[in-house]
Amino acid sequence: MLATVTRAPSQIRLLFPGLITATLVGVTAQFLSEHYGAPAMLMALLLGLALNFLSEEGSRTAPGIAFTARTVLRLGVALLGVRISVEMLGALGPGLIALTVAGVGATILCGLVLARLTGRDWRFGLLTGGSVAICGASAAMAISAILPRHEKSERDLVFTVLAVTVLSTVAMVVYPMISNAMGFTALESGVFLGGTIHDVAQVVGAGFSVGQEAGETATLVKLIRVSMLAPVVLVASLAIRARGAATEEARPPLLPGFVLGFVALAALNSMGLIPAEVALVASGLSRWALLISIAAVGIKTSLARMLEVGPLAIGLLVAETLFIGSFVLTGLHLLD
Repeated sequence: MLATVTRAPSQIRLLFPGLITATLVGVTAQFLSEHYGAPAMLMALLLGLALNFLSEEGSRTAPGIAFTARTVLRLGVALLGVRISVEMLGALGPGLIALTVAGVGATILCGLVLARLTGRDWRFGLLTGGSVAICGASAAMAISAILPRHEKSERDLVFTVLAVTVLSTVAMVVYPMISNAMGFTALESGVFLGGTIHDVAQVVGAGFSVGQEAGETATLVKLIRVSMLAPVVLVASLAIRARGAATEEARPPLLPGFVLGFVALAALNSMGLIPAEVALVASGLSRWALLISIAAVGIKTSLARMLEVGPLAIGLLVAETLFIGSFVLTGLHLLD
């Protein structure tokens, strides 16, 4: 115990330079987002990529960057749980809830199939499919944390976060126009936008650009997709164990601690045990933790290595995006 206390100041000194660097990149990204309208996650990634030299071996910032990219990331995902409650489900009805959940599962399967057809590793298919299906960058980071590590893990994560953020931004602009062109009601528009756009912020932006009711419905549907994060991670962990893809040393826990935290916070919020003010603060902390950690992931990644992913990988993500859009549109037509 005494040894742990004695080591704490030295650990803080070791991690502080990298942690404060990632935080400054995150704050800069938020500033650029607020003043120029670009997605904060995208800005954090691009700024981080430009500072890759700070993660080189021997750099004073390297240990803190690695800590931020892993531990702070998991904290951010866990705190997402305060956005979820059982109450949300009753507002939509069983048909639309089933459509939303089915869209998540079908898109992940689509990612795995497309990865196999394009010669990519199954891990890449699960990572991209899960990020498109659930909640973009946040899901990509959570799924990456439980996948067996390999030499291209960081590269694939940064590529996925960058690609889904760009695609989500494009969808935020294009999808409301599609919704209007198809003559959707406010409810249908909300389900379409919330069920197909990758990141929460872009869903909110697209939904409220259509109208108040569409915005509220889109946000609700999106949060249902976010709530699928825990079961997807659990199923993925079971599948990894079943196929023996992880070594004994690297085997992920059945349900990682950060996902247990996500589930616990969602349960407490559903029972009304988290005051609204606390939930608001926790949600803000989650957003900042994810922003800072994605800046750190960007810093850890070489742009030259990321470009090795190739055009097929870009096509795969675009195909997954088109798939979930088509799936939800078809479902809305059948439920009409």
